[in-house]
Amino acid sequence: MVYHSSFVDEEGIARACGCPLLPLKSHIKGPAPVSDQDRTDIVDEAITFFRANVFFRNFDIKSSADKLLIYLTFYINVALKRLEGCRTLAEGTKAIINLGLETVPVPGESSFPFPGLFVLPQSQKEAELLRNYLKQIREETSGRLLSVAYRPNGTPNKWWLAFAKRKFMNIIVPSS
Repeated sequence: MVYHSSFVDEEGIARACGCPLLPLKSHIKGPAPVSDQDRTDIVDEAITFFRANVFFRNFDIKSSADKLLIYLTFYINVALKRLEGCRTLAEGTKAIINLGLETVPVPGESSFPFPGLFVLPQSQKEAELLRNYLKQIREETSGRLLSVAYRPNGTPNKWWLAFAKRKFMNIIVPSS
């Protein structure tokens, strides 16, 4: 059974392209509302559920937060693929920074990994809002992922990096 997001009560949450702009425990500048540091956010859920959810080829969507969870699970898969050859935390950080510098595609662009997951933007402003949110959430996910993919001494955690070989929802992640 796939793990779903606990963020089903979306009252008062802004949206862009049908994607909820959920609060984040983040110091990274962006459009996401700030969450309390002691509360679980969508990034925590994505990292916690990743190793179970990555085995599924189908994902039954129960809320729009599940769509964001799918996107983040795929992003974590991409990030782990980039970290696969990095033997130290410094190398991994460099690889993740380079991943963060890439352009973030939005629905309607050919490089967006899940056509149909989110609705197409109604305006350029909505597209940029979603692009900025996804960029912020990707940066936050990358930072937290490094803390679980590498041990405190800077060596790779094989129990995490082994998942770089998995295909999420049967999507092949290209090597860097």
